[in-house]
Amino acid sequence: MSAVTVRVGNDMLRRDSDYERGCTSLLFVDMQRIWCEPGRDPTHPQDADSYYHRRLRQTVIPNQVRLLEAARQAGCNVLHTIIESLTLDGRDRSLDHKLSNMHVPKGAPEGRIIPELAPVDNEIVLPKTSSGVFNSTNIDYVLRNLNTRYLIVAGVITDQCVDMAVRDAADRGFLVTVVADACATYSQERHDAALSAYAGYCWTADTQIVLNRLQALRQA
Repeated sequence: MSAVTVRVGNDMLRRDSDYERGCTSLLFVDMQRIWCEPGRDPTHPQDADSYYHRRLRQTVIPNQVRLLEAARQAGCNVLHTIIESLTLDGRDRSLDHKLSNMHVPKGAPEGRIIPELAPVDNEIVLPKTSSGVFNSTNIDYVLRNLNTRYLIVAGVITDQCVDMAVRDAADRGFLVTVVADACATYSQERHDAALSAYAGYCWTADTQIVLNRLQALRQA
């Protein structure tokens, strides 16, 4: 897919085109205490030594920290989306979240972004009540106001909310990068299958490749 080049205005673009300064944003999907800390949510693995939590602890979160630092240094916009109701009782949630008994009350401590990725002043946090951030937030409007062309995506769950963000962003005309070793789901098989399933909507890269590109932006 990356070999195809398309003219957009005066630009020749590929899925893996180099990032541009002022046009690149980093999105973290659902990196919250409730989903990323063992024992906080019964729908996620409870065992700290499970595949999911080991991958988060050993690979995903360290890589995301590196991406966050590099994006900040390069002057990229950083956005976080979290699952959180607009109300305490969750009456504004999607029907699917109600049927799934998924509810993070407004302002709940367990809904906060993990400390390693804590937003700094001027970074954007978008609460959502559906799997797809483009369906239940104004992220499309925000990204366009930020002049975003290149959207880097990392987070959980690879084959659920990350999947939705990738496909919806691609359909709306953003060039999406999925950072494969900065995402997690419940097994390696599910992770690999998800990346394969939506490979046609994005450029899939590893953390070091993306860091190199962000470093190039910083030096530009």
